[in-house]
Amino acid sequence: MPDGPDRAGTGPGLSRLLVLGAAVLFSTGGAAIKACAVGGWQVASFRSAVATVALLAMVPAARRGWTRRTLLVAVPYAATLVLYTLANRLTTAASTIFLQDTAPLYVLLLSPFLLGERFHRRDLWPAFLAAAGMALFFVGVPDASATAPRPLAGNVLAALAGVTWALTLLGLRWVGREGAGAGAAAAAAGNLLAALAALGPALPVRDLRPADVAVVLFLGVFQIGLAYALLTRGMAGGEAGGGVPAFEASLLLLLEPVLNPAWAFLVHGERPGGLVLLGGALVLAATAWISARDGGSP
Repeated sequence: MPDGPDRAGTGPGLSRLLVLGAAVLFSTGGAAIKACAVGGWQVASFRSAVATVALLAMVPAARRGWTRRTLLVAVPYAATLVLYTLANRLTTAASTIFLQDTAPLYVLLLSPFLLGERFHRRDLWPAFLAAAGMALFFVGVPDASATAPRPLAGNVLAALAGVTWALTLLGLRWVGREGAGAGAAAAAAGNLLAALAALGPALPVRDLRPADVAVVLFLGVFQIGLAYALLTRGMAGGEAGGGVPAFEASLLLLLEPVLNPAWAFLVHGERPGGLVLLGGALVLAATAWISARDGGSP
């Protein structure tokens, strides 16, 4: 969720490294969520509670700009956070991240209605790629495994996360008109809402191991909080201030869905099927295509 500049930008080389560092931290979510022995609702609630505190502490812009608009944007973002966590507990990390990354398809379809942006004929090709990739996840549903006990149900939740993430992205365009700080405030508010919404199903908590506490702290502080701080710092100042432009940042952040299933394989031995990887490649291609289109538009 990139935001406007929060402080003076740094050199372009270091800025790119900061954005890549954010992508690496974001990518650890799938493997880390699967490492917790507690249920998905507990991970979703406690992860976002820690992330709220981390964002408020690490990103000054997150402490400003809490308006009615940012709270509205926070609702689909909170839904995305919870759906992503629950999906990761049911299906493979690869399916979860790639299905969530079908969001640009819904952005293309919904932008004319919600933001008044025109749908161009050239948008049909990336939309087709994203739709084809999404279909492959449901054609090639893997067998149940220890880290993916209900892959079909998880895929459905991950696909819903794609819709809510698209609504979040559209909301960020809308709320961005209020200036710098709106996106960071929406991120903090979204995590707070997610923590509260998931708390009811998360209680009572039994058999919470020290290892689970450590993983939840990692997810909140590093996978969300520090990652977002690195991203906003790397993009600070835009081109004039040495920060990474939004188009380049969107391409650098594609490292996240590439690394996400890799971490799950290294940590848990999770192997996505061939159709899942092909579908992921199509989704990534569509995302890169749409990013190039947006970056090249006046």
